Amino acid sequence: MLFLHKLLPIFFLPFGVVCALMLVALWKKKWWPGLLALAVFYFASTPFVANFLLGRLESLYPPVKLADVAPADGVYVLGGILNRLPKPGELPNWADTSERFDGGVELVKAGKAVWLILPGGRWTVDGREVIEGEVMRSLAEARGVPPGRILVADVVENTRDEARVLAALMQARGWKRLLIVTSAWHMPRAAHLFQKTGVNFTPFPVDYTVQPGGQVQPADFVPHATAWEQTERALRECYGYAFYFLTGR
Repeated sequence: MLFLHKLLPIFFLPFGVVCALMLVALWKKKWWPGLLALAVFYFASTPFVANFLLGRLESLYPPVKLADVAPADGVYVLGGILNRLPKPGELPNWADTSERFDGGVELVKAGKAVWLILPGGRWTVDGREVIEGEVMRSLAEARGVPPGRILVADVVENTRDEARVLAALMQARGWKRLLIVTSAWHMPRAAHLFQKTGVNFTPFPVDYTVQPGGQVQPADFVPHATAWEQTERALRECYGYAFYFLTGR
């Protein structure tokens, strides 16, 4: 079933739909599949559609003020924060989700959590395995987090693994509650997985992309590559959530 989950983007995300329709148009020599493919391509590329989809996801978890957060045993920062591993002496190459790291660091520095728990995502670089959290450890220390209050989680491949690893860590250390930091558009799926594994947590969403209550402008209907990416991101989250919900995972 997990294999099917990985195949979903190929068949149901806009890129897969457009490719499939164009192939049908060429094979059947019909005009309407090609026209439909252009329509899917246009609408999926507009900021209007991208903002609508991402805005719906982000609205499920509104921003939380730092002062309103109740203290917890630790704060876990979900992975996917670095685009690539920096070489010695290089500055970090942040992904557009770097606010996850910022949020976790600020929570610890504000006394809202005792431990900063960093993700165990891994890369293979020059034939050796490198853990994302180990790279981020030095970055957290440079931001003022005491070395003795930083943990790196076990190796994980996806958000579901992160939930399982964190549940085991909580049980082993006798922790009662954690703060979970991830992008607002990713929080619905992440929260579902953490709840399923029995993790007692408080969500701390960051990395918002859509301004609530913003006025629709004519430019919102002009196709843009960034909007295409955001549309696929939102749909991927929806499909992932639906897969785990329907399969009981």
